[in-house]
Order: sequence, then C-alpha cells, then structure tokens
Amino acid sequence: MKPEPCDPVPPGGTIGILGGGQLGRMLALAAARLGLKIHVYSDMCDAPAFDVVENRTCAKYDDQQSLAAFAQSVDAITFEFENVPSATLAMLAREKPTYPGAEALALTQDRLAEKDFITGLTIPTTLYAGAQTLPEARDAIVRTGVPAVLKTRRFGYDGKGQWAITGADDLESIFAKLKGAPAIVERLVDFAFECSLIAVRSRNGAFGAYDCPENIHGEHILRRANVPAPLTRGQSQEAKAIAARIAEALDYVGVLAVEFFVTRDGGLLVNEIAPRVHNSGHWTLEACLVSQFEQHIRAVAGWPLGDTARHSNAVMENLIGAEADDWQRLARQPVALHLYGKNEIRPGRKMGHVTRLSPLSETRDPD
Repeated sequence: MKPEPCDPVPPGGTIGILGGGQLGRMLALAAARLGLKIHVYSDMCDAPAFDVVENRTCAKYDDQQSLAAFAQSVDAITFEFENVPSATLAMLAREKPTYPGAEALALTQDRLAEKDFITGLTIPTTLYAGAQTLPEARDAIVRTGVPAVLKTRRFGYDGKGQWAITGADDLESIFAKLKGAPAIVERLVDFAFECSLIAVRSRNGAFGAYDCPENIHGEHILRRANVPAPLTRGQSQEAKAIAARIAEALDYVGVLAVEFFVTRDGGLLVNEIAPRVHNSGHWTLEACLVSQFEQHIRAVAGWPLGDTARHSNAVMENLIGAEADDWQRLARQPVALHLYGKNEIRPGRKMGHVTRLSPLSETRDPD
C-alpha cells in the first residue's frame, strides 16, 4: 500500500531518482547522510550516479514494465534533469508520491510556455514571441527587435539549440537549422551580470532560499558562480519574492532555480526556470550546513526544510573537459574537489567542480 503524500519517508526508506548524471549522484550522497536509500533509474548504463547507489535500473523512460517495477521499489520519486518525459512522471505519480509534479516539469520543458507563465504572474522577462514558421519568425523579430536570440522551445541546454540574430538577413539561414522544431525568439538583454536564486519549497508550502551567486559563463557554459552576487539587499529580497511566487503558482515541491539577468539600471528579468537542483548551487555543499541537494531530498521525502544560511563566501568553478585531468594539482590546493566519475572526457562536458571558501560577507547596500 503506497503512503499518502502527507506521510514523510522515514530513515531507511527509499527515494527514486529519474536520471543518473552528476546531479543524481550528489542527491544520492545527500540522501545517504539522512539515512535514506536511493534507487536510480537511467537510460544510460554508465550513469555516474550508479557508482554510489546499490539500487539501479538501466532502461528507457518509456519502458512501462521497468517503470512499474521501479515505482514499487521506492517510497517517493523525483528527477534530476528536465528532459524526462512528463508523461513518464505522470504515470509514476499514479503509483507513488512524485515531486516536483508532472505539470511543473512539462511547463519548464517548453521555453514559450515558461515565458507565458512568467509574464502571466506579471514577473518581468525579456521581450519574446513564438515562431513555428519562417513568416512567424520574421513577425517575431519585428516585435522583439534585434539583436535577438532564436531558441528551440525544447531540449536546449548549455547554449545548445540557440543562435544569435543580428539582423533580418540572418534569419532565413538560422531558422533552417531548426529543421522544423518549434522555436521562440527573445530580445537580447544588455545586462550588467547574471545571477540565480536557488529556492526550495516543502510539501506543506514552507519556503526557503539561498543567497544569489553571480554566474559567469564561457561559450554558454557556466564557468564560475561567486556568492554573494553584487546585489543590494532590496534586489536580493526581490529575487527571493519572485522565486516564492513562482514556486507557489506551480504548487512546487523540491528545489528549483530561477535564473536572472540584472539590467544596467538594477532591474531583475527572469531568464529561465530549472525544476531541479542546479549547477549554480553546487557551492552550497561546502558553504552551508544544508546543501541544495539535501534540501531537495528533505522536501521530496516530506521532512522539515533545513537552514539556507551560508557560513562563508564561496567561488565554485566547473571543470570542463580535459580540465579534470589536472586533478592531482587541484587535490593539493585548499579547495573542495568534486569529480563526477564520468567515463569519457569530451570538450564542453562538465567533469567536476571545485569550491573555494572565504570569510563571510553580507549582501551589499548601494553606496
């Protein structure tokens, strides 16, 4: 008999995770700290998360028999990446408590639906318009102006599936790269810097948020997250309030990330929502008593949320591709070194990260 959603998963219980990447790996390690077991389900048989769990299933995400067996082996279910089919999550939710819900997942899988949701909450974002055909893309450019960015509505990450548009002459050749996939055109934002807000919401609606890091990208991949970001207290409070509105509107349970552009006049524009633990929150493993990974496990399991306060400043740097080969030198430095156990090093692939701590300083007020 499955537990009711209000029943917490006790120590010794099992959380099921869809997806076996580094986020699943770190979620599993956080669960072990709480005495909880993890069953990882992935369609990649060399998934890094498999290395740190006893219970594992390698099968496709539409394998009904394997999914049913997986559901029967766990007490609650979550996911570690947003490309899990929402239909799979909806099916599993009929068997066991599943967080976040399939509706939140489906919304964040579609960039246009996500932008419509954000604007429906009267939360500022950049100008945008959907484009399924070349004429619609031309109309979208008229509405947004240039420079702009053409993005696939689904499956893009780390800069994949998006192209810069500097003028109307670019559009036809760039649109052809979509190969018929639905798209969205977004006005390019002239921002001062990027930051993100890692938030968590429990089954009973309790909400918590970490301080924002400033995110620095290279070739569309997060290179570094510095916390605290150079936000005023007012900006920081606004970011947390926006994340709380989003989480409540989605009836969200678990950790989510809200990515922001900070404009040159100090405004906050929501760029994207990630319905999961997030790369820009890895610093919480060392700089907080309760990391984003433990918070997510607590929320999914129905436990009380932990403290989101940090005890240190932090700089988290990703190790991309062959940078992870430098592990011996990094291991001699005063850093927290995390290697994800991936079997193959590839250019642009996140292989690990390091975090450096320094004494605590607070969010600043303007001079």
